Amino acid sequence: QLVESGGGEVQDGGSLRLSCAARTGTFRSACMGWIRQVSGKEREGLASIAVDGTTVYADSVKGRFTISKVNANNTLYLQMHDLKPEDTAVYYCAADFGPYCSHSYLARKANFWGQGTQVTVS
Repeated sequence: QLVESGGGEVQDGGSLRLSCAARTGTFRSACMGWIRQVSGKEREGLASIAVDGTTVYADSVKGRFTISKVNANNTLYLQMHDLKPEDTAVYYCAADFGPYCSHSYLARKANFWGQGTQVTVS
């Protein structure tokens, strides 16, 4: 029900925008966020956005990444600037309808996940 797009390869210092299209408007009432994972490592929560638009960022991306959503087209975004090689990972969007909303919670407990999109920074 969640479909990411926008990944790819970019040079050090470059920018990318990821999109996550929800197939229904149901996710307008969900906590949504972006999580990444490097093979063999734990998932890392990056950013979350609550139903009321409140955003929370991990320290590793604060000031470089921006999460946003457009309810009219059921799409979640992650604008990424100043990308570094250590940002290389598979990026997932995730959603949950529970009482908590944070990127760390989504990384551990989200019930809905996209298929992931690869971001490579070289």
